[in-house]
Amino acid sequence: MRKAAVLFFLTAACLVTDSRRGHSEENVEVHGFILGHFAHLVPALEPCHATSSDFLVSEGRIRLDVIAWWDSIEAEVQIRGDLVADFVTNSFDVDLREAYFDYAAGDFDFRIGRQVATWGVGDVLFINDVFPKDWVSFFTGRPMEYLKLGVDGLRTRYSSRPVNAELIVLTNFTPDDIPTAPRFCVYDPFAEVARRDGQLPASTFENAELALRLYRRVGNFDVSAYFYRGFWRTPSFSPDSLPSTASLTTFYPRLSVYGVSAQGSALSGVLSLETGYYDSRDDHNGNDPSIANSQWCFLVGYQKQLWKDANVGIQYYGEVMEDYSNYRTTLPRPLPRQAEYRNVVTLRLEQLLHHQQWRLSIFAFIGLTDEDYLIRPLVTHRLSDNLLLALGANLFGGENDSTFLGQLDRNDNVYLSVRFDF
Repeated sequence: MRKAAVLFFLTAACLVTDSRRGHSEENVEVHGFILGHFAHLVPALEPCHATSSDFLVSEGRIRLDVIAWWDSIEAEVQIRGDLVADFVTNSFDVDLREAYFDYAAGDFDFRIGRQVATWGVGDVLFINDVFPKDWVSFFTGRPMEYLKLGVDGLRTRYSSRPVNAELIVLTNFTPDDIPTAPRFCVYDPFAEVARRDGQLPASTFENAELALRLYRRVGNFDVSAYFYRGFWRTPSFSPDSLPSTASLTTFYPRLSVYGVSAQGSALSGVLSLETGYYDSRDDHNGNDPSIANSQWCFLVGYQKQLWKDANVGIQYYGEVMEDYSNYRTTLPRPLPRQAEYRNVVTLRLEQLLHHQQWRLSIFAFIGLTDEDYLIRPLVTHRLSDNLLLALGANLFGGENDSTFLGQLDRNDNVYLSVRFDF
């Protein structure tokens, strides 16, 4: 990762230098920001964190954005990267967010390199957005742009009146970044079992991820159809033996996703609809307890302006697991049993004040089936065009410590971000 980041930064410097030689300086833009972000644990009655720090995150970032383009052709280069100082681990790293080359020719445009892809219509609920997420960033309050991880590959878009198409081919598999010990308190039914990190899917032609979106405007709605062929982003764990397990090895099973979405004006607001079928290709019958079963997902959302600079958004999300009887029969102890039907409701309230210099918001996940929740209050204040302060919290809870949000009950945190743009 570091070698790739250095190579990309050197490439950016060469491109910027070449652009400055061949064209006016207006063909190059360099900007960025300095970000300090600190997420402090709310004191718990029974702390379980193995680290000595009370901070989930304590870091400083320097972002550099370089954009270069050429007037003679429709081409552009963009590179975004962070130099990160992690004060919890006392380490430095380079986080290459994006580094890609754009080229347009007629009805086609191409993008090659590391890029962030966003599909679907959900608000922090993802069905057909099959690209990797950084849930550690989300659960510690980093700015929302850090929820999405960059992917390496080629994107091709085609525009026409009947239909538009977007094809993404990914060469290197990137998993989700999910909370794990020792920085987080998380539920682990095999806490005493040794773990082994298995190999990520190899970067081969056979393992290349394919993602296709067809979309167009139909009446008042933007309608899309999706297809994905790749892998589950969250790891599965393969035991060395059952029922007595001495070690677990991570792996990423094969996955295909088929879905549709629609979003547009309705009922004096914005209505969002989305559904998708997750085809677990390595466990079609649901007989392997180490691999997630196939499932149907669906989402209904509605957004509306209440009054000036005030908005509300609600969503209902559901999952239906296939082959549930096989799943229930083969599930080994001590793994907790998931419900066949899962339901989640989200609520977002937002108010802008004082010429939009202040932003007050709250976002809540409520797991109706899992009986867990996450509440995220946030206050941001723009002191100037360059300086922004954000103060927020992540408050978790649940009836059971085995659910996704319930397991994070002892990770409540308050965070502060200070950002200066240049």
